[in-house]
Amino acid sequence: MKPYRKWLLAVLLAWLLLFLSLLYHFLDLRSSLLHRSRSAANSGLTGTKIRFLDSVQVGPTGPAGVSEKDWRRRRIDFRSRSQDYYRSRSLEILQRLWTGNLTVGMLSPRLQKVLKIQLTSNKHQVVYQRSRGSRRSGTQLYCEMRWRTRIRTVDGTEKPFSDLGWARLVPSLPLQELQTSQYQSCAVVMSAGAMLNSSLGREIDSHDAVLRFNAAPTKGFERDVGTKTTIRIINSQIVARPKHEFNSSLLYQDVTLLVWDPSPYSSNLTQWFEKPDFDLFSAYIRRRRLRPEQPFYILHPEFIWSLWDLIQDNTEDQIQPNPPSSGFTGILLMMSLCREVSVYEFIPSVRRTDLCHYYERYHDAACTLGAYHPLLYEKLLIQRINQGHQDQLRRKGKVTLRGFSTVQCGP
Repeated sequence: MKPYRKWLLAVLLAWLLLFLSLLYHFLDLRSSLLHRSRSAANSGLTGTKIRFLDSVQVGPTGPAGVSEKDWRRRRIDFRSRSQDYYRSRSLEILQRLWTGNLTVGMLSPRLQKVLKIQLTSNKHQVVYQRSRGSRRSGTQLYCEMRWRTRIRTVDGTEKPFSDLGWARLVPSLPLQELQTSQYQSCAVVMSAGAMLNSSLGREIDSHDAVLRFNAAPTKGFERDVGTKTTIRIINSQIVARPKHEFNSSLLYQDVTLLVWDPSPYSSNLTQWFEKPDFDLFSAYIRRRRLRPEQPFYILHPEFIWSLWDLIQDNTEDQIQPNPPSSGFTGILLMMSLCREVSVYEFIPSVRRTDLCHYYERYHDAACTLGAYHPLLYEKLLIQRINQGHQDQLRRKGKVTLRGFSTVQCGP
């Protein structure tokens, strides 16, 4: 190649690289501004506030032409107004939840996006073919729940468990017959961060039986959550993951245990046994052999999905095709075992916070209003059958429910 052609090619390459560099810089800047504008719009910020935000990010001592004292005052004022906005938005969501008028469209864009992702993924292969959204009265809903909430556990009589000798492994006394004569009043205590500073411990302990969830402790939190634990519902991660120390932790001793695992919607027991979400079966066998006197049950996957069907049948929206939360499962379980059930912080009180658990420092609004589980729809359903006073709901996060044995239904 002649020298002048090499020179011309080098010049063209240099111009091409310069053009690509400028194009990348322009697109990156435009994307950054667009993202910032959308974030501000989602937060209720105006264009003036966006420009103010941009200005306060210039330098550590304040933007040019503005004194450091004035700059700090502006930042404090802006943060205060932002906190007021989110506080008022949170209160609006609470009030709508208390009255049963909260819809998905009122949730934050992030939660709406996560919900759409869950609807699309359909990890558990849910096929729902019935009509949804029936609007029943409180009594009708109670009766439907009573009819459809038939507690089922793995009892060793179905394959593959019958072939493996599980009839001798599982407790001989069915869960629904376990000391039900003693359970006049029961408490269901959620693990929500709003339990902190509630001072509900003494009231919770006054119940005949208390249900707790997963790894929620009482030690160190007695004033707010009480000390009594009668039944504990745990997910399969608790028994399968070594970090939870299932066989040695005091949390899982001297209580009735119920473990559940999210099987596919239409799978049979053999398919579930061969491929559980977490290996709960090996851990269950070890525990039953180690502590045969302890009541320990595996919730039947058909029972779990029957509760999902119940929620969807009574909800106009398409709910997440994932199993109900442990909280909802526990509420329906105790309504089957007790004459009256007090539920704490399932529907949040004025203490509502994005703190997921009172014993952990992890914040996420999805823990209250739902992402994976259809939590929002569960809460709206429970709100419809609440027999307690609205003041109790607002101040304590307390819902009062009648046990199924007290509900008068037709033949």
